[in-house]
Amino acid sequence: MATTYDPMDLTVTVGGIYITGFSEDMVEFEKDEDAQTAKVGSQGDVVMTKVNNPLGTLTLTLFPTSPQVAYLDKLARTGTLVPISIIFNGEPKETITVTQAFVKKPATRTYGNEAEDRQYEIQCLDHVVE
Repeated sequence: MATTYDPMDLTVTVGGIYITGFSEDMVEFEKDEDAQTAKVGSQGDVVMTKVNNPLGTLTLTLFPTSPQVAYLDKLARTGTLVPISIIFNGEPKETITVTQAFVKKPATRTYGNEAEDRQYEIQCLDHVVE
């Protein structure tokens, strides 16, 4: 049975502000480290270690005309900690919730004969992926 992916099913809020004006890549989230690691001893014994690093990295890709470019640049300049919510209401429904995050730096600005994307890398100090 075929299913349909619709990017309009994605909602992102940063500090309570809805983010709009996404470019093609929209959103990428990745945990900064593996959740577990394995170590093998000289006799073949294996120990699994839980990695308790809660950090994750979120990348938002916007058009330069997005109304939220100035807001995200301001967050980068001030270092303000903000909550983030990412909800995909399609199938399967997915959510990422972050209680504290900061924008690492203002987006690179490129000016040429075409509008270039603005990418914001956001350091998430904690996250829950469901």
